[in-house]
Amino acid sequence: MENQQKRINVVRGDITRLAVQAIVNAANTTLRGGGGVDGAIHRAAGPQLLEACLEIGGCPTGEARLTRGYHLPAEYVIHTVGPVYSGGRRREAELLRSCYHESLKLAAQNAIASIAFPCISTGAYGYPKEEACEIAISEVIAWLTAHHSPRTVTFCCFAEEDAELYRRRLAEIA
Repeated sequence: MENQQKRINVVRGDITRLAVQAIVNAANTTLRGGGGVDGAIHRAAGPQLLEACLEIGGCPTGEARLTRGYHLPAEYVIHTVGPVYSGGRRREAELLRSCYHESLKLAAQNAIASIAFPCISTGAYGYPKEEACEIAISEVIAWLTAHHSPRTVTFCCFAEEDAELYRRRLAEIA
């Protein structure tokens, strides 16, 4: 597990400015942009991103889709749709875990060496941050244990308190 953790970084910042090969968009099912990180990614990437997303035609919760990054520093955007939290009664943990798994699978299939994730579903979708952090880290570590690609995974947290949560959880595992 220690070797996998060396492949994981935590940063506080704006995911649209990261110099990684792919960033993950916490999208809605229409892929048409929205608020939070989704809106920020669409604004930074430019109108071509919306055009590409419209061609895809949407994405079900727990799945992921790939587009180019257009005006972003990242070459690609992996769009994944996290669950809206309903107290854990609607398979939310399974669906959130699937977001990470499917995003990492797309990265591996497309030879993406570095990927950055935001805190999926913890904003407007209301997922409890500590539980979402645990799911994110455990799924990423499980993936990295079994696969060589991507080489690095970054958790990009907009708020310092979220970045501290991820750093603390990784330190506890180590």
